[in-house]
Amino acid sequence: MERRIITSLVLIGITVAAVFFYPICGVVVSAFIAIGLLEFFNMVETKGVKLFKFFGLLVGIFIPVSIYFRFSIGEGWQFLFVVAGLFLLFLLELTKKENYQPIFSISATVFGILYISWCFSFLIRVRQLPGGIALAGFLLAVTKSSDIGAYLFGRRWGKTPLIKRISPQKSLEGALGGFVFSLGVGAFFSFFVKDTLFFSEKIFITAVLAIIAQLGDLFESLLKRDCGVKDSGNIFPGMGGVLDVIDSIIFTAPTFYLYLTMVR
Repeated sequence: MERRIITSLVLIGITVAAVFFYPICGVVVSAFIAIGLLEFFNMVETKGVKLFKFFGLLVGIFIPVSIYFRFSIGEGWQFLFVVAGLFLLFLLELTKKENYQPIFSISATVFGILYISWCFSFLIRVRQLPGGIALAGFLLAVTKSSDIGAYLFGRRWGKTPLIKRISPQKSLEGALGGFVFSLGVGAFFSFFVKDTLFFSEKIFITAVLAIIAQLGDLFESLLKRDCGVKDSGNIFPGMGGVLDVIDSIIFTAPTFYLYLTMVR
């Protein structure tokens, strides 16, 4: 618990700096994506599959960098990049001396890029919106408060397994506690998001984000269970790896951005 608290304070400091200072946001998101991708690739390779790490890292880092610098890429160019990337993966597969489940190798590489790099990069997109500081702060506060509430309530009152086959330690009581705690934090931080959303919208999107945050955490637990690992890494003492920290944001960031830009 002591190590978890110290790590949390460090992460809070990094988060606050990233929210308020746009250049730091770009650096932190890109760094987390690079490390998270490496953790994901290492986890998958425990299953005996050889992935294209260099290619995945190169494309994975290009995504947040291009978003940060606001590169305008038309649909035609996007389609060309996708086709060229898949073709390059196929060529790289042909260069292997032995077959290591080529379908799984290519699909897992592409999935890692989409799951970690593409989804988590939406945090930069949220920061770029008008009132982006308040919106990004609101998103992160609501998402991480769900994680914190679920951990604290589950540790104190957790008895009923949520989905035992995925994560025996996660409880229904913890999930409900995380949801309620997230609602309370969302209601408090909603006062800092003034002209962008109505109060009823803030409560609604807080509830949605609180649920999706826990789904993101469960999904990462499913991946770890499939790969037979306890944590994605050990970079954060008491918490595990980067993926263990950002798993909930991976799902909530694109949800929040799409709601702000397409639904309202």
